[in-house]
Amino acid sequence: MSRLIVLDTETTGLSAEGGDRIIEIGCVELLNRKLSGNNLHYYLNPERDSHEDALRVHGISNEFLRDKPKFAAIADELLDYLNGAEVIIHNAAFDVGFLNKELQLVQRPPLKAVVAKVIDTLVMAKEMYPGKRNSLDALCDRLGVDNSGRTLHGALLDAELLADVYIYMTRGQDALLVESFEAEVSTRTEDAFDWKSLDLPVLRANEQELAAHESVLLQLDKASSGQTVWRKFVT
Repeated sequence: MSRLIVLDTETTGLSAEGGDRIIEIGCVELLNRKLSGNNLHYYLNPERDSHEDALRVHGISNEFLRDKPKFAAIADELLDYLNGAEVIIHNAAFDVGFLNKELQLVQRPPLKAVVAKVIDTLVMAKEMYPGKRNSLDALCDRLGVDNSGRTLHGALLDAELLADVYIYMTRGQDALLVESFEAEVSTRTEDAFDWKSLDLPVLRANEQELAAHESVLLQLDKASSGQTVWRKFVT
């Protein structure tokens, strides 16, 4: 079973090596590309104040974090949760750098020693949409992911949005999985039953079903910048 974890952090500033710390971690689990509901979310006491620029981004006050657990208290639970998973992060170098610094401070192994691999959706987006803005907000707009509730950065919300973005960006993989499954079924059953003897009824889609289908096609059109193949064959 494919297990993916979409992860995001919020921090007191931009420099882990300069002493900035993680204040929030949000994780969303995908099993076989479906949300499982087995999420993980922490607010953390960073033992220092956030920079003013960072406060404007995440809006999490220093006072709010005073009674929250320190990273050391949640490190083992976090590592157990991430163990063996493929971890999806937007601009992974930033979050991984902070996580590795926190893990080092509590004498735990770096992230790469625990997870199967790290997938950077920013790198993916730059390859798919060269020369375009590829922030999380920009990708949500481009792919039709509703981010209207994102007035401030928040680790769990951003992880949930990124999960949707990742599914849209890799949607072609679903088709490959279906083709593989259909080929396997065909191989297993072609000698077991004479399908030609069946007179299968044709069920026409009603107006509601056609409208729902068109809505999905429009989303795919938007995600592919109007390059969907089937539109070329519509008569």
